[in-house]
Amino acid sequence: MLSNANIYIFADLMVSVDFMRGFIPSLVLFLSVLSFDILQAQGIHNDSTENKPPWHINYGSKGFELRSNNNAYLLRIQGRLQFRFATPNDSDPVTFNDFGYDNTPAFKINRARLKVGGHAYQPWLKYYWEYELGRSNLLDFRIMVERWKWFNVKIGQWKVEFTRERRISSGSQQMVDRSILNRAFTVDRQQGVEIYGRLDGASIADFNYWAGVFTGTGRGTQENDDKNLMYFGRLQWNVTGENLGFKSSDLSLHKTPEAIIALSAVTNRSSFTRFSSSGGGYLQGFENGEPGQYRINQMNLETAFVYSGFSWQSELHKKEIIDKQKNSTTTLKGFYLQAGYLAHQSIKWWPEPLEIAVRYSNYRPNTGLNTTLEEASLAMNWFFKGHRNKLSMEVSQFDIQTSDYQTADELRFRVQWDLSF
Repeated sequence: MLSNANIYIFADLMVSVDFMRGFIPSLVLFLSVLSFDILQAQGIHNDSTENKPPWHINYGSKGFELRSNNNAYLLRIQGRLQFRFATPNDSDPVTFNDFGYDNTPAFKINRARLKVGGHAYQPWLKYYWEYELGRSNLLDFRIMVERWKWFNVKIGQWKVEFTRERRISSGSQQMVDRSILNRAFTVDRQQGVEIYGRLDGASIADFNYWAGVFTGTGRGTQENDDKNLMYFGRLQWNVTGENLGFKSSDLSLHKTPEAIIALSAVTNRSSFTRFSSSGGGYLQGFENGEPGQYRINQMNLETAFVYSGFSWQSELHKKEIIDKQKNSTTTLKGFYLQAGYLAHQSIKWWPEPLEIAVRYSNYRPNTGLNTTLEEASLAMNWFFKGHRNKLSMEVSQFDIQTSDYQTADELRFRVQWDLSF
């Protein structure tokens, strides 16, 4: 018989094997890409000159870089760690029963990412993949053909550009994390193909567009669950002629006001009513859907503005869940308003690296029942090196009022250090 010591050793071994099963393929892929780029750079070197090194190694804003002499090949490698403490818990309340239920403070490595990207053969043929080491998940993998400003093509898996809040990297968020709207309205990561570009017209006729077709079953799925696909579109008006991109905080301290307005829409039919980085899932009351049971129609109106250290962003959502089996329709609505300011622009004693930010979110999970969930958050960010190295503190107040006029509230405190290297 096995002794207790042997049992513990065997258990530890199985945990290690499970981790390596997810990590080794990622490491092999990384080394393969690295070797490929080095060999290509060596070939370019042999055909050109003997006086220059075959490649250049540098450290930039996206991590370590390996670049060939003629810039035909580029490999970037970046790691990221996110440490978080939260009390009384680290989860957003979703229902009335969630308030005051889970009093388990959390101290954890919330995210541990490996990011690899660059271009191959031509500077406009780009690639990117991202791996979550803590959960052994391949989050992103995509190839982008970006030869022209007005027309580009992307294929693979990535976060669909439906909402600004979700599309902004968790490492570049102005608050510690996303709002209570994210769970219900994000389209998250999907597999498919997309065209996008910028129509840079004269004066205020400056637009960005995105249009994509996806499997509509979330991250990690290789096929659809029925004959229906997800269709997505986004049109963004660059009001003052600058595309602000998917960024938060005005760290560049814009000298002139810049703003965007965007309208997004998505339709999908599947067994799922929500998505996350874990894949397809279900909102409350729509559990265990059958293939093709739910038709989802969503719209989102966004705004963003930056000027002299001040930043603003907002989203207004509407979502319909049509149950094809029950022949019923449920409507969800929500919005958030968020603003941040690097106050040293107007207050002399204010520390230059310190940003203050606020957010208010309002979510109605079923407009027919008049249940309302609210979030009010205050955050402070200390930027050691922009979003690449920052310390954040956040206090959030959650309130709920149900359709039968029950009320509850909860206060949460979080501290987070996010480091990219």
